[in-house]
This record gives sequence, structure tokens and C-alpha cells, in this order.
Amino acid sequence: MKFGKADLGVALYLLSAFVFLIIPIPSGLLDVLLAINISVAFAILFNTMFSKEVLDMSFYPTILLFTTIFRLSLNVSSTRLILATGSPGNVVETFGNFVGGGDLIIGSIIFIILIIIQFMVINKGSERVAEVTARFTLDAMPGKQMAIDADLNTGAIDDAEAKLRRDKIQQEASFFGSMDGAVKYVKGDATAGLILTAINIIGGLAMGMLRNGLELSDALSKYTILTIGDGLVSQIPSLLISLSTGILVTKGSKEADFGRVLVSQLFGIPKVLYFVGGTICFLGIFTPLNVILFLALGMIFIIVGRVIANTIEVSKVESAVDQDEEAAEEIRKPENVASLLQVDPIELEFGYGIIPLADVNQGGDLLDRVVMIRRQVALELGTVVPIIRLRDNIQLNPNQYIIKIKGIQVSEGEILFDHYMAMNPGFVEEEISGIPTYEPSFHLPALWITESQRERAESLGYTVVDPPSIIATHLTEVIRQFIAELLSRQDVQNLVNNIKETNPSLVDELIPKILGIGEVQKVLQNLLREGISIRDLLTIFETLADHATVTRDTDVLTEYVRQSLRRAISAKYFPANEPTSVVTLDPKIEQEIMNSVKQTEQGAYLTLDPERTKAIIKSTETEIGKLENLGKNPIIITSPIVRMYFKKLTEDYFKDLIVVSYNEIDSNVELQSVGMVTINDN
Repeated sequence: MKFGKADLGVALYLLSAFVFLIIPIPSGLLDVLLAINISVAFAILFNTMFSKEVLDMSFYPTILLFTTIFRLSLNVSSTRLILATGSPGNVVETFGNFVGGGDLIIGSIIFIILIIIQFMVINKGSERVAEVTARFTLDAMPGKQMAIDADLNTGAIDDAEAKLRRDKIQQEASFFGSMDGAVKYVKGDATAGLILTAINIIGGLAMGMLRNGLELSDALSKYTILTIGDGLVSQIPSLLISLSTGILVTKGSKEADFGRVLVSQLFGIPKVLYFVGGTICFLGIFTPLNVILFLALGMIFIIVGRVIANTIEVSKVESAVDQDEEAAEEIRKPENVASLLQVDPIELEFGYGIIPLADVNQGGDLLDRVVMIRRQVALELGTVVPIIRLRDNIQLNPNQYIIKIKGIQVSEGEILFDHYMAMNPGFVEEEISGIPTYEPSFHLPALWITESQRERAESLGYTVVDPPSIIATHLTEVIRQFIAELLSRQDVQNLVNNIKETNPSLVDELIPKILGIGEVQKVLQNLLREGISIRDLLTIFETLADHATVTRDTDVLTEYVRQSLRRAISAKYFPANEPTSVVTLDPKIEQEIMNSVKQTEQGAYLTLDPERTKAIIKSTETEIGKLENLGKNPIIITSPIVRMYFKKLTEDYFKDLIVVSYNEIDSNVELQSVGMVTINDN
């Protein structure tokens, strides 16, 4: 392991603190170390003042611990020199004689004032602010996370920016949690300084009188002044560190230039400066205060206010000119139409009446529901839903919304604000009054009811949903319907990259040696088009690797994959421990369909006679009607070889028809046939 110069310097800094606690050091070296200690304290102070945000000083709690230990070790060394030799060096003596005025009483008072300022004001305030900030930072984390998810879903930020923001939230929480405990070092340091000073005075008096034979007054004068000098030289850096801590915890995480913002907030409003100048001039004229001093100071405030007012006016004019020039330059740019070419995969546009549902400040949770939709679809189908763009559209009716896929409207709906939608699940006999409507997702008859009717409707057995749930459900169903179309090659590449991390040999064998990304995309789209989850990519890729050497027909490969996913398909359509009602397909029809299949380079297609097709569709409609009358899903079971052709034959007529082959059904599934799709040739 290699150590850098910075690592070595930090290690020596910390190690020296423990050495100084044990080994006596000469007064000359102590002077150097005390000067370094003061310099470090000033460096910390100015760093906290001019750091752009709080995380620029993310190691501050550790710095606080190191500097506290180092300063206390110097305090012990200086105490040892004071008691042993009575000559602790130039720095301590200068602080005792010059800063303290060479007077016992003055030095003592100044020292006590410093202790009071640090202990009672700065330390206590910093400790409280750090405690409150830590608590509120932790409490605000869930809301900040949801805001990031909302920005991500509306397209305001990308995945990389979202990750950076989440990491920053975690770092801020860790920092303020550490600061909550670290400020205790500062408080303990001030307390220790006070105790050490008292011990030094008592010890100095004892040494001066008992060992050196000094009179009480001489011993008191000499050792007390040296002790005060020692206390001052320790407490002034400690005071700087305490001030730095207070600045850091009160600054928060605002990304701004500390000095500039502070000055602009104090002296940035001309009106304030005029009032201050006028007040100071009034005090100078009508009170016994120094007239010249107060008039001069008041006029300075008034003049500065006027200068700032002129500067603000000029800035406004320059800003307006710059904006006009930027707008004109943007219009002149030949590439300014590039942004218009962007097509969002999914868009939800709504009238102004629905804005409160999407506005977090007004209590709306539509953005949160969009986040949950993406998670729900990812868990259900195993694919990532593209960013869902939410925007208001003044051209729509106030309560209307539309859903677009790749810029084209595919569905719409309308809600009544402050109303609820009540739907009869089929067994409720008692009717309630309301405004007739249709549920937008499944086009079921429903009623708009008021808040006062909600409790009664639920007690009668109605299904009652609020407007945000209606929109979210509608959006979810549209996404399910078009999820295959939304799966792009880049999405497939991302899925491939994910599985390659754990199964590199499988991916290397399959892509691109056997199949290309486009062919894998078609297989996954075929599965998603019929609502089959692609979460089990390992099984899907292994099946493709096994069979793609024989055929590269993506429709045939899809059938092989479906058979490998039989457990997932069975769990989706056939409940355990009870028979499932289904419809079968007449073997004669299966043979007729297979005889009409024509293979071409572009794929297979059916050449079935239109009359025969019409008859098959009619029989299918009759048989699945039996299932619907029983309240069951419309499921038709076919032989493996004919399943995909029968699905293609019927998909334009029956959108929700489920076609499953015998090879896609698990062995423990119990089926109950209620009919057969057949044609009476008589």
C-alpha cells in the first residue's frame, strides 16, 4: 500500500499530539507549534466562510477532532513548561503580557470574557443548530427522494443527475448526523480549557512559593499571567474553530458565495440604507452624540444606497438587453429547431383543472403515482418504462386529459374534480344517484358521486375511486397495451448489459454471434405484446441460445421461449388448486390452419379462405362468450405448432383473447373444457 504526502502529513500531525502529551518539548519548538495551531484555526475559519456548500467541508467533524486533540496536547506541553521552568516561550509570554496588558486583573477579565463568549454563546448555539439541522435533514430525506423521482419521471433530470442528487442527500444526512456529535468536542474543549487554567494557577502558586521561594504576590503575578497567556493562546484558536463550526452549521447547503451573499443581504437594498443613514443623522443632530461622526456616517450610508440603486437600474437595463439579444440569437440559430424533433415516448397532457392533482405544493400526488406505475410495470413485466412526460395543455378542456405514445394520441379521459367514480362490480342491486359516465380504462359504466355519497356507495358494495387513481389506472393500462412498442433497441442493450454482469459467457455466446440486438428485441416484443413478463432474461437467453442455431425466425423462437416460461405462464393464467375453464381448438381447424401457412423470406403468413376465416372467428366468438358468461378469462388452448398462427388470426377481432399451447401449461394445472372452436361443414 502506498502512502501519499498528504496521508503522511495527517498521520504525523495526529501522532505528534500523543507524543506531546508524554514527552517534554523545548520552548522554541512550542512557539513553532502554537503558531502552526493558530494558522490551522484561521485556515479552517476562512474555508468554512468561502466554501460553496456544506459538503465542501464533508470531513469537518474529523478535522474538528484532530485539531482539538492537537490543541490540548500543546496545552499540556505549555503547562509542563510553565510549572517546570517558568518560561514557556515567546508566544505564551506575549499573549500574557501584551494581549492581557501585562496586568493580572485585565488579563483575567479578557480570558473570562473569551470563555463566556465561546462557551455560552457560540458553542451553545452551534450545538443547538447542529442538533436541529440533523433532525430536520433526516426527516426531510423521504420528501427529497420523492422530489428527485418526480423530476426524473417528468424528464427534468436524467438517471445520472438523479443518482448524483440521491448521493448528495445521503452525504448531507451523514454529515449533519456527524456534526451533531462533533460539536460536543468544541464544548468539551472550552470546558477543559477553563479547568486547565484553574489547575495551572493553583499549580503555579504552589511551584512558585514552595519550590522557588517566591512571595505570594510575586508568584501570583508571574504564574497567573503566564497561565492566562497559555489560556489565551489556546482559547483564541479554539474560539476560531467554534466560530467556524457555527458558520458551517448555520450556512446549510446553500450553493453561494458566502461573503458576497452576506454583504448583498445586509446592504443590497437601497431603501434600507436610506433609512439607516437618516436615522444615524437624526441621532447626530438631535442628541448629545458626536455630530460630525454621526453625520459623516449617516451620509456614507445614504451615498452608498444611492450608488447601489444606480447599479441595480443599470443591471436591469443590461439584463433586459442581454435577454433580447439572446432571444434574437436563438431565433437566428439554424439548429434551434432541433429540440422540436424530440418525440417523448409517453406523454400525459391535461387541462388546467387537473393541475392541482400534479402540483405537490397543492397536495397533489399524481407525480408520485407515476413513479409507482414505472415500478409496478418493471416488477410485473420486467422492462423499464420510459420517462413519462407530464405537461398541462390549455387547449384541452379543464378536466380533460390525453395520453400520447410517441407523440400520437392513443387515449383520453375526463374527470370531475372533487368527485369520485363509483362502479358497480355486478352484484350491487341498490342504485345510487350520480352523473352517468364510463370508466376510461375498461369503458365500464360508472357514476360520478360527491364526497358525501362516498361512504354510502362503499357500504353498498360499489367500487369507489378518486380522480388521481382513475388517471393512474388509465395510464397503466395504456402502458401495458403499448409496452412492446416502447421497448427500443437501446432498452434491450441495457437489459443485455445487466445480465452480462452475472452471466457473461451466455451473452457472449448469443449476442452477436447467433442473434443480433434487433432479433432479440423482436422476441421480447412478442412476449410483451401478449403480457408475458421478460424478467427471467436468463431463461429467455438460454432458450434462444439453444434454438437460434436451428432457426432465426423470431416468431418460432418466441414459441420456444414461451414453452421455457411455462411455469410463469401457468401462474399468470391458471390459479392453483382449482380447475380453470378453457376452450379448445378443433384438431381439424388446426390442420386446416397449418395447411394454409406459407413461408417466405419475410416470415410466415396465412392464406386461409375468407369464408373459412369468418366461420372460425364466429365460432371463436361463440365459445369465448361461454367463458365470459361464467365470469372467466377468455382462454383457448391449442397445439404448440398452431398457437402463434391462431393468435395472429384472432388478434384483430379479440384484443383480450388468451391463446396458450399445451406445452406452455405446467403439469399440475387442472383444466376444464367448456367448449371447442369448430366449424360445422354441413
